[in-house]
Amino acid sequence: MKIRKLIIHNWRSIKDLEVTCQDLMVIIGQNNHGKSNILTALLFFFGEISHADLDFNSNSDELFAEVVFGDLDQHDEEQFKKYLTSDKEIRVRKSAIKGGPFRYNGYRQLPKDGFLKVESMNKGEFDQTPLKDYLPGKFSSKKGVQEAQLAYLEKNKDSIDFEYELEQTNFLGAPNVAQGIFGSIFYVPAVRDVSDELGAKGNSMFSKLLNNVINRMSESNEMYINMRESLQVLIKSLNKQPADVGVQTRPEEIEELESALAAELAQWNTKIDIEITPPDIDSVLKVGTNVWVNDGTKTDVNRKGSGLQRALIFALIKSWSKVVDEKLDVSIADLEGQSSTRKASRSIYFIFEEPELYLHPHAQRELFDSLRDLSGTSAQVFLSTHSSSFVSLSHYKSVCIAHKRDETEGTKVSQCTEDLFANIDEKKRINLIYWINPNRSELFFAKKVILTEGPTDMAVIPRLAQDIGVFRHDYTLIDCAGKENMPLYIHLLNKYQIRYAAVYDKDEHPAKTQKQLDSAKDSTKRIEDVLDSTCGNSVVFENDLEEEIGFTSGGNQKPYVALKKITDSAYVLPSSLENKIKEMYS
Repeated sequence: MKIRKLIIHNWRSIKDLEVTCQDLMVIIGQNNHGKSNILTALLFFFGEISHADLDFNSNSDELFAEVVFGDLDQHDEEQFKKYLTSDKEIRVRKSAIKGGPFRYNGYRQLPKDGFLKVESMNKGEFDQTPLKDYLPGKFSSKKGVQEAQLAYLEKNKDSIDFEYELEQTNFLGAPNVAQGIFGSIFYVPAVRDVSDELGAKGNSMFSKLLNNVINRMSESNEMYINMRESLQVLIKSLNKQPADVGVQTRPEEIEELESALAAELAQWNTKIDIEITPPDIDSVLKVGTNVWVNDGTKTDVNRKGSGLQRALIFALIKSWSKVVDEKLDVSIADLEGQSSTRKASRSIYFIFEEPELYLHPHAQRELFDSLRDLSGTSAQVFLSTHSSSFVSLSHYKSVCIAHKRDETEGTKVSQCTEDLFANIDEKKRINLIYWINPNRSELFFAKKVILTEGPTDMAVIPRLAQDIGVFRHDYTLIDCAGKENMPLYIHLLNKYQIRYAAVYDKDEHPAKTQKQLDSAKDSTKRIEDVLDSTCGNSVVFENDLEEEIGFTSGGNQKPYVALKKITDSAYVLPSSLENKIKEMYS
C-alpha cells in the first residue's frame, strides 16, 4: 500500500495542511518554510520519532498526523478490512496531547442511510427499505442483517452517501498496534554518519543485508552447512557425554585439567566438569566482519570524502530494498483478550532530506533517476531538496512547494495533481522542450520567473538588469523556446501560484503580411487569455527586443550582436526599455 494523502494539524510550523501524495514526492521551498516539518510529521506517524512539547504549534495542546493509504494488496485489505472504504482505502490518525501519550485511531466509512447502520429491526420495518430484497427468509439474525447490508453496499456503492467517523477505540483494538504495522521506514537525514549504517551488528542497513546473506547461506550453501555441522561435532566431542552414550571421545588434555582441579578440591568432596558452549556461527561471522572501501587506497569509509560516504548510504538502501521480503510479525492482544498475530505490511517508505548533499550535478541527476525508478516499484519515496536536478517538468505532479507567508497561516503547500495539458500535443511539446534544456526545472525554486521567447532575451535582459541595479539572483529567466510555448509555462506557474512576468514581442512590424500579423495577434491573445493577475503579468515589446535596443539585424548571432550593442560605452538605454526591465524585476 502507498500513502495517498497526508493531513497534518498543529505539528511545528504547520497549523492545518493536506498533501496529496504520489509514488515519488519532491518537497521544495525556501529555507525555514516547513519542508522538513512535513517529513517529520510522517516520521511521527510511523513511530520513528516521538513528540515533545516543542512540536505543538503555537499555544496548541493537541496535534495529529493523519494518513490515507491506497493501493492496498490482498494482505492489507484483509488485515485492515474493518476500516476499508468503498474506494479500497484506509484512513488512520495518530494524535497526541501535550504532556501526554500518543494514540492511533482509524476512520470508518459509514453510510448515511439509517437502514444500513442498524443491526436489527422487525421484518415490517425492513420491508420499508431497499434492504428487503437482500434479506433471506421472514426474519434474519444479526449476522444475516450484516451480510445483507454488505451485499447492498457492494452493489450500490457508487450511489450511496458515506460519511467518515473517527473511531474512539484504539486502532485494530489495542494500544500501539499501528506502530510498525504499516510497513518499513528508511530515513536518511541531511547529515548522517555512514559508519552507523556499516556496522555488522545491531539494526544497521549493512547488518540487515549481512543477515539476509547468512540466512541464505544457512539454507542452501553446502560448504557453509558442512562447516556448521563440523563445528557442532567438534563441540560435542569436547564435552563430557552421558554414560549410556558409550565411548568417550574427549581430548585427554581437557580431562587432565578436570582431574587436576578436582584433586586440589578433594577435601571439599567436589568434582569439576568443564563444558564448552558452542559459539553461534552466524554471530561469529558478524563479529569478524568489517567493511573496507578501496578506491585505490584501502581504508575505512570515514577516511573517504563526504560524497562517497553519501553514495554508499544510498547504495546500501537500494540493495536492501531489493531483498526485503517478509516483515516481522507483530503480536497483539485483540479485543477479546486472545492472542493474535498480525503481519506488517510489505510496503516500504523512503524518506530523504536533501539527498543532493556532497554529490556533484551529474551524480545528483543519476541519483534522482534511481529514486524515481525505486518509487515505481512497491516502494514510495519522499524527499526534500534544494536541487533542480531532483525536479522534472515531466513529473510535475510529484512537486510539492512548501511556503510560509506568515506565522499566523503557518506552512502551506502548492501542488498540481490534475492533468496540466489540454491535449497530447501540448504534453509532448513541453516534454521535448524540457528534454532540450532540463535547467528549466529551476522555475519551481524561483521567487519569481521571467518567461522569455528565446536566447536574445536570455542574454540581454539580465545584463540590462545588472546595469540599472535591479538584478536579483532569486529570479529565474526561462527560455520558452518560442512565443507559442509561453502559455504552457504560464499555465504551470498559475497552478503552483509562482509569481511571473511573461515577456514577449508584439511582432507587429509594418513589413509583415496580414497573415503574419494575424498569427502574431493570435499568439498574443493566447498568452493574455491565460494570465492570472494574482501571480503574473505581461511585459510587451512593441515589435521586438532588438528594435527597442536599437538594431534590426543580427542573423544567427543576434544574442552576441545585442550584447555587443548594449555593452558599448556609447550606448544609451532608452527610458521605455529601462522601465520594462524594472517591471520585470519588480
